[in-house]
Amino acid sequence: MQFELSDTPTIKRRLTAMIYEGVLLFGILAIADLLFALIFQQRHALYLRHAAQYWLFIVIGAYFIWFWMHSGQTLPMKTWRMRLVTLDDRQLSFKHALARYFLAWLWFVPGLAIAWVLDAKEWSAIAIVLANILAWVLTARLHPSRQFLHDRIAGTKIIQLNKAK
Repeated sequence: MQFELSDTPTIKRRLTAMIYEGVLLFGILAIADLLFALIFQQRHALYLRHAAQYWLFIVIGAYFIWFWMHSGQTLPMKTWRMRLVTLDDRQLSFKHALARYFLAWLWFVPGLAIAWVLDAKEWSAIAIVLANILAWVLTARLHPSRQFLHDRIAGTKIIQLNKAK
């Protein structure tokens, strides 16, 4: 099956692919966490908690960076016919993929930091993080090509692939 390039996928389409990505990542992280627990004989969730978090951060990074560099697509991106490329429509280098991975955390980290500084609890902390996510989505609405802010900073873009006729 051949594909031809098209415009930027809709924000709704990209957000739907992100939900699918989250479902896949849940399984990947469950296996990675189990491996960590078995290797380090973790019998309590708080034992080596920070090391486990770093490990999962690295696993997520390896997953995305590998797929972005090799095909420009994770499985959800293939399913939704999207590809990640540089601004000049080339395959991502390690530098571009790594930059995009770290910048993509801006979807959550500022909201989490604000919630922590304000000592927000329960629903107010969730509301702050959701406001951060909404603000990030709005950055795409304000841009002419509808690319998210982390893509613009990293020098990447998501393109829609249409089935060739």
